[in-house]
Amino acid sequence: MKSTARRMTVVAAGLWVAASLFGAGVVHAAYPDKPVKYIIPFAPGGESDIAARFQQIVFKKKYGQEMIIESKPGAGGALAWTLTNTFPGDGYTWMSTNLPHIVLQPLEGQVQYKTEDLANVCFYHYTPDAIVVRSESPFKTYQELVKAAKDSPGKVSIAGSGTNSANHLATERFNGVAGVKTTYVPFKGTGDLVASLLGGHVDLAMSYVTLAIAQKGKTRVLAVATEKRHPQFPDTPTFKELGIDWVDGAYRGVALPKSAPAELKKQVSDICLDINKDADFQKRMAEGGFELVDVGVDKMPGFMAERTKVYIENAKRMGLTK
Repeated sequence: MKSTARRMTVVAAGLWVAASLFGAGVVHAAYPDKPVKYIIPFAPGGESDIAARFQQIVFKKKYGQEMIIESKPGAGGALAWTLTNTFPGDGYTWMSTNLPHIVLQPLEGQVQYKTEDLANVCFYHYTPDAIVVRSESPFKTYQELVKAAKDSPGKVSIAGSGTNSANHLATERFNGVAGVKTTYVPFKGTGDLVASLLGGHVDLAMSYVTLAIAQKGKTRVLAVATEKRHPQFPDTPTFKELGIDWVDGAYRGVALPKSAPAELKKQVSDICLDINKDADFQKRMAEGGFELVDVGVDKMPGFMAERTKVYIENAKRMGLTK
C-alpha cells in the first residue's frame, strides 16, 4: 500500500510539474508549428505591407511555416489595433503596429484602444520622413515650397497616410518649422495616395524615403529626415542641412494580444530580431529605403517612454494636448 501511495505521489508531482511548465509557456518550445496570421492595419502597397512581405519570405525560410498576411485598414490603423486583444494570446496572430500612430490616436480620444493595450514585442525598422512631389511639380526646392505656402496660406495640399499618424505629425511639424499653414489630406495608406500625388490632385506628399524610391523617376524629393544625404538621392538635402533639427520617421513593429504569456512574447520578439539578421532581408530593406532597428521586448519600456516623450511634445501642434 505504501509503495502504491508513493507511486501515486510521484505521478501527481509529475503532473503538477508538467502543468506548471505548461503555464510557464514551455508548451511553446516547438513554436511556431503552424501558420501565423500577420494583420496589417493599412491597405496593401504601403510600407507596413511591403516590410511584412519581406519578413514573410524569411519567416518561411527560417521556421518552415507560412506567414499569412491580412490587411485590415480603417481609421488610420485604429480599427485593427482596437481588435488586437480579441484574438487568442497563443502567438499565432501578430499585429503590425506603428509609431507615432499608437501614441497619438489615443490622445485624440476618438479611438477604442489605449497605447498600453498593445503588447509590443519588437520594433524592427523605421522609414525616414521625406517631402515628395511629382516630377512635373512647380516646386523644385524646399525653399520654393515654403514660399508658395507662405504666399497662399492653406492652399498647398499635403497628402499623408492616416490621421494622427506619422505623416500627419510630420506635416504639422513642417508647418511649425517653416512658419506656414497647409492643408493635410489623409489617405487610408501610402499605397492609396500615390495616384492622387502623381495625378496632381494634391500638391505633395509628406511621406517617406520608401515612397520616393518606389516612385523614382515619377517624383522629386525636396528634403529627407536623415542624418546624412540618402545614397539614392544624393542631390536632396537633409532637413539638418536646411537648418532644421529633424531626423525622424515612422517606426513599425509587432504586438501580440496582452493575454500572451511573457515567454511567448520573448519568443516572437527573438524571431523578429532574428529575421533582421538575415542578409537577404537586410538587402531588400536597404534597397527599399527601410532603416533597420533592433528593439526587442527587453528594451521596449525604455524605447516607448523615449518615443512617447518626443510625440507628446509635437502633439501640441496638432491640438491633441495643451
